[in-house]
Amino acid sequence: MKPLITHILFLTIAAFSLSTFAQKNTFKGYKIEGDTVVFTFDIRDYQKFTQEHTGQVLEFKDFDIENVVVAGEFNLWSRNHWKMAKVDQYVYQLKKSILDFSDNFAYEFKFIINNSYWAEPSKQIPNIAKAKQHNVKLKGIYNLKMYTAYPDDNGNVHFKLDGYKNAKRVILAGSFNKWHENLFKMKSTPTGWELTLQMKPDVYQYRFIVDGHWIEDPHNPNKTPNEYGEFNSVIDIKAYTAFKLRGYTNAKKVILSGSFNNWNTYLYKMRKTDYGWKYVVPLSGGKHHYKFIVDGQWITDPNNSVKEYDGSGNVNSVCMVK
Repeated sequence: MKPLITHILFLTIAAFSLSTFAQKNTFKGYKIEGDTVVFTFDIRDYQKFTQEHTGQVLEFKDFDIENVVVAGEFNLWSRNHWKMAKVDQYVYQLKKSILDFSDNFAYEFKFIINNSYWAEPSKQIPNIAKAKQHNVKLKGIYNLKMYTAYPDDNGNVHFKLDGYKNAKRVILAGSFNKWHENLFKMKSTPTGWELTLQMKPDVYQYRFIVDGHWIEDPHNPNKTPNEYGEFNSVIDIKAYTAFKLRGYTNAKKVILSGSFNNWNTYLYKMRKTDYGWKYVVPLSGGKHHYKFIVDGQWITDPNNSVKEYDGSGNVNSVCMVK
């Protein structure tokens, strides 16, 4: 079974607000929609193209585009595999499942035009990085960066720090951005500071950096000690995951049991549907083992080919939440 995964925030912290605020997402080249990464090449965002082998630079007005490919660290900089489709006069797109990527926080990538020209992003774009060759930065050449967490006014996580109105700058840093001290700048509001991110389901640690001073979230009671003798705040982002068992329509009772509920044998009673049985549960990111209990008999998911041994001689179905 491939579970239906919708990225919805479940917070163990009542102090967070789920409302969004007007924050412009200025990252270019991609966006994440649910469990899909949408790469977007918009001709209007680029002015120059560099020939990969000769270094020849062409202006856009002198260029006829025949095809566009996404190349990056996630596909070993392939010039052929990730071809984009033309959407309109200016835009090309490619959609990839988030399962095609590892759990790295960031990837560098570029758009390749006509199999040999690199589209050069503007220096004003925030998600760029100096291109390197043999660990040496190339002069005037930049790559785009894709982050698995990024600012978005329609994001699923709203961070808020009340007070500190006299601060000049507040940064959000955490395990979701490798504790980067400059990337996620928070927005000043009449009551303090705010930032909305789009993030994958998982358990994350974070802190605020107020004018260079690191603090935990004063409104979040969930925290864990860090190596500096202080505390990191903790947030658990979960995704609604629908488990479906097709058939067994004559069964009287079906229970969903798994590692996510300590293999409870009565708590998650599935609902009968036209096709069989269904139960929706919020899950943290990562791997989860599960089985169905049909009228007292334990079975693996017949529609899910992914199974694992649990170390005790049992075979369980596996659900991955990303």
